[in-house]
Amino acid sequence: MRFGMFVPQGWRHDLVGIEPARHWSTMREIAERADAPDSPWESIWVYDHFHTVPVPSTTEATHEAWSLMSAFAASTTRVRLGQMCTCMGYRNPAYLAKVAATADVVSGGRVEMGIGAGWYEHEWRAFGYGFPDAPERLRMLREGAEIMHQAWTTGTATFHGEHYDVDGAIFQPMPLQEGGIPMWIAGGGEKVTLKIAAQYASYTNFFGSLEEFTRKSEILRGHTERAGRDFASITRSANFNTVIGEDAADVERRLAVIEARVAPYLGAEATARFLGDYRSEGALVGTVAEVTAKLAEAKERGLAYAISYFPEAAYDRSGIELYEREVIPALR
Repeated sequence: MRFGMFVPQGWRHDLVGIEPARHWSTMREIAERADAPDSPWESIWVYDHFHTVPVPSTTEATHEAWSLMSAFAASTTRVRLGQMCTCMGYRNPAYLAKVAATADVVSGGRVEMGIGAGWYEHEWRAFGYGFPDAPERLRMLREGAEIMHQAWTTGTATFHGEHYDVDGAIFQPMPLQEGGIPMWIAGGGEKVTLKIAAQYASYTNFFGSLEEFTRKSEILRGHTERAGRDFASITRSANFNTVIGEDAADVERRLAVIEARVAPYLGAEATARFLGDYRSEGALVGTVAEVTAKLAEAKERGLAYAISYFPEAAYDRSGIELYEREVIPALR
């Protein structure tokens, strides 16, 4: 199994209490730690959002994903750089392909492209994108994926679609990576998203429960067979909200600290929703033994890449250290 981790960027109220002038140094320190030659992390990730969750805030930070990609490209040397996931509707895909290619060159060929249809209605409307229905957003995703595929494999793109129109756009320099920037298609939509993934993705990103992961994996297999692709050529990944402790009491202590940190910014109702993400079936919350066992079973079912979000990262790295020391060696 391979491992990536999210760098806090504010979206999930994970930089609260830290002065904005210190945000970049905080993010950079975590990225540089993951980038160390002896680090077990293969990649670092950010989210592509503009407004905080579970409620949009007018005062708390959410740093923009692709600006961070360029910053990390210039300030790290080894670790791979991804977004989980870029919303296709927020940027013209030809422009996005150009931005990503530039970041790839700056990084020396380390950029990953996480891409999806998008879902956060509040920020869609607030930034003037409207909010197309799900089928239309998925059509936008399919068209954009084709434009990026052309751009990174041929150096040009021509596409006349329902949503995007590109006529001889030039992409030079091309990404440094042979075959272009690896594309991660995020989402587990069985009829459309996984079908797009079967055509364009090097990686997928979905989970839910173990049973849901297994079912969607088989659906993906069917789509790849119909598309004439080798199912094994697509690496299946998942994101996990991760809180790990030495024992059950340590886990509960950590959750209580997280709750106390965000409650003044969210209020009681939103804080309860926030903590619900760490009580869900798809979360990776528990003791070392519990976390390791859950990932081991997921690995048996075909999960090959685990990307963890540690809500403590900007404040307390002991959970990350415990994960590095106990969990990764057992599964790598």
